[in-house]
Amino acid sequence: MTTVIFRKTRQGEYRELECRGHAGNAESGRNIVCAALSVLVINTVNSLEELCGLPIKPKKEDKERGLLVFRFPEGMDERAVLLLDSLALGCVSIEKEYGKKYCKVKFEEV
Repeated sequence: MTTVIFRKTRQGEYRELECRGHAGNAESGRNIVCAALSVLVINTVNSLEELCGLPIKPKKEDKERGLLVFRFPEGMDERAVLLLDSLALGCVSIEKEYGKKYCKVKFEEV
């Protein structure tokens, strides 16, 4: 199962994104849940860098274990927040479509 954790402050500001695990609904290379989540996450991070000018680099990365952790800077503008809201919406949609057996989305307060 892939777990996607959005960590936000009490005020609702995004602070960190963690993705861990492999969905396991198909063999490697044919796993559409992992592929969909990967595309959403990587495209969002690339968009934050390219479109919003934010230097987003992985805080932790382990491709074997399927682990990516990104830390976000304080005071992100509304474009960056919209991109992260869109990522959350996409991840929750995948969770609903394929079930918590393959994808679980969590929101944690930090």
